[in-house]
Amino acid sequence: MKNNIKVQRAIHNFTQQDLAWKIGVSRQTINALEAGKYVPSTVLALKLSRLFNKPVNEIFELEAED
Repeated sequence: MKNNIKVQRAIHNFTQQDLAWKIGVSRQTINALEAGKYVPSTVLALKLSRLFNKPVNEIFELEAED
C-alpha cells in the first residue's frame, strides 16, 4: 500500500514525533507507515484522514496486484 504521509506531514510542518503524538502512536509506527512496512488499521487511517483533512483514499493507495 502506497501512502503520502511524509508529504502531508511536511505540508503541516510536523515531525514524525509530532504526528505520532497527535494520533496516539509511536514515532516508530510513523516511520514504518512512511516506509510502507506497516498497513494501518482502519481507525489509524481515519485519524490521519481527520488530522490532514483529506479523504483516506488521498492518503493511502492500494497497489495493483499482479
